[in-house]
Amino acid sequence: MKKIFKDYLFNKHIFVYEEETHENALETLCALANLFGIRIVKGYEFTEKAMIEQASHSLGSNVPKPFYEGFPESVKQLTSDQLLFDQLLHYYRTYGMGYFDQAGHSVLENTIERICFKEKTQPKDFDIVSVQEAEALLKEIVIGLLSSTRPLSFAQFEVVVEYTREYGYRPEKIASKNTSIKLLCNTRDIYYATFLTINDVIKLLDEISFSVYRNENIKKLNLQNTDRKLVAAVIDEITGRERFDISGCYEKKKVWCGLLHHIHYKAKNENGRLLLEAMRGDKNCSAYSAFEKKLAAGDAVGAAATLKELKGSAGMMRHLDHIVSRCSSADEVRSVMKMADTGNNIVLLQLLVRYENELNRKYKQKRIFKFTKHDMLKVHIETKQEESRRRSQIKREYAALLWNTVKTNLEDNLKGKLGKVYIDPDMKNYALPLQENTSSGGFGVLARGSRIHMEEAKKIRTFTYWEKVNDIDLSVFGIDSAGRQEEFSWRTMAGKQSAEIVYSGDETSGYNGGSEYFDIDTELFKLKHPDTEYLIFCDNVFSGSPFSGCFCRAGYMNRDKADSGEIYEPKTVETAFTVNCNSTSCYLFAIDLKKNDLIWLNMAKSGADRVAGETGLSFLTDYFNVTDTINVRSFFEMMASAVTDDPESADIIVSNKALKVRDGATLIREYDFEKMLAFMNGK
Repeated sequence: MKKIFKDYLFNKHIFVYEEETHENALETLCALANLFGIRIVKGYEFTEKAMIEQASHSLGSNVPKPFYEGFPESVKQLTSDQLLFDQLLHYYRTYGMGYFDQAGHSVLENTIERICFKEKTQPKDFDIVSVQEAEALLKEIVIGLLSSTRPLSFAQFEVVVEYTREYGYRPEKIASKNTSIKLLCNTRDIYYATFLTINDVIKLLDEISFSVYRNENIKKLNLQNTDRKLVAAVIDEITGRERFDISGCYEKKKVWCGLLHHIHYKAKNENGRLLLEAMRGDKNCSAYSAFEKKLAAGDAVGAAATLKELKGSAGMMRHLDHIVSRCSSADEVRSVMKMADTGNNIVLLQLLVRYENELNRKYKQKRIFKFTKHDMLKVHIETKQEESRRRSQIKREYAALLWNTVKTNLEDNLKGKLGKVYIDPDMKNYALPLQENTSSGGFGVLARGSRIHMEEAKKIRTFTYWEKVNDIDLSVFGIDSAGRQEEFSWRTMAGKQSAEIVYSGDETSGYNGGSEYFDIDTELFKLKHPDTEYLIFCDNVFSGSPFSGCFCRAGYMNRDKADSGEIYEPKTVETAFTVNCNSTSCYLFAIDLKKNDLIWLNMAKSGADRVAGETGLSFLTDYFNVTDTINVRSFFEMMASAVTDDPESADIIVSNKALKVRDGATLIREYDFEKMLAFMNGK
């Protein structure tokens, strides 16, 4: 079985065995337990040596040493002047003299003798399955991913496309246009055009322009012949259908005109000729044109009705802020919300979180617009000029009306969809995978907004390590209740090293491997920084190349406050994911200092930011309370016909614990995104 499939299953705590004989099973079991804290609970008789290599690859074992090899003890022993001198000397050697071939280390730190590793760690439970069982699991995973209307993460899509190639799989259904388009671009198989409409051709053009040419402006086209032929073939396939609707094309009429001219398109059927005439003519039948005319006339309710008629309930609800901001009374808002009868649970879940954030915003701030494009987060902060012309701000009382209506609709959609369900109380800490396309994949990855409580007897050690690039920086930013930032990074840590936060130094000569770490003792940090509410962790490629052009891992370990063992101990690794986005910046996770929770972010940021903190980070707090609004536990409670305390009698078991599951029942863990997506999309 291919490595990509084994790695994906490893992230779900599954090994795949391929050898016929297992002579060293006992020795391998001991090695997995001693080196990585892995406990095999099923199929232990099939343990094989290759599993040690796979665990080493996924959890890390030969990780490059940081700038201070005695971290954290040696760092605490150096003065701020010594720390600064060490780093300046290192910068001179690397950036000044160009010596990047060998890893640089401190010239002032004392040798530290490490005591034997003696920390108590929670075992990681794994199953071992055969290749045949693994292939069945993969098929179930791929079908679940393709049933989602949400865009897939890079790791998820990579598994889907490789599965279609390896096993010749032709999906009968693809719910997401984004996924269909990416499969079409990646495989060049015209079959995937069957899941698209003529409106989607511009999205296809955008994907080709960015993925092949790194062009973000589709109005400036310079496609090669192979791509022109592909786009023309897709148009021919879609226009050749009996059912054909070009009404949505008017919204991108100028782009269509440029595309048809660029590819020298010649219609091969009547629908093709209709498309050419409509896009080159003067008539504009855009749904949004009619919608905006109603709004301009002061008829917000009529505008909502027009959009619902032409774009459907979900299309109308995606513009609720715009519509409701033009309503002149609460009665008008109620009239608009009477049309909000969509069966699209994803839209409802997103709106529920959106209006919960609006109602719970703690402090005044400029409006921040967040959206994703090309699987990366884009952020726009309202300018003074935009603020002066603002018309789409909704009142708090309207936000409350919207929230209540959306919640009621969601409950009506989900009620009684499942049979008897057992739900572990701890599942309230995990978020639903609503928007994971900007996420990186790897062991221990959770949905954005998920929370993990940290024991007071532990500290958190965050890490990043890399190859094939000179310098990646790990940074921390404190956020207080007013949104003010305090930076802890290579630029500031020489004077801030302390018992509550320790930094391993800025490694800038790691072309063949470099690493950086932070140790955070949350209890001490709260005493020293009582006004700080959150800590946010960021990764940036200072060298300037994107993460996709190098190898980079990031994650965290739970470590005892009394240090023992090596700097990097795989046994203590809670997550290690591969950062491989097409940008130089990503947000990793945050710590809620009031609740002592780690909050998942795992989000690629669009742009070429080489230094973290150049822009505000307070907008990230919108992701911090997602589980208070909706979580895995509350979602499955909505869907259950009955909730039981007996997992053995349940049809659906939602838990991370090793429970006995009866035949025919479905087990859902916090990392089973595919199963959750299937239920979220109305399975």
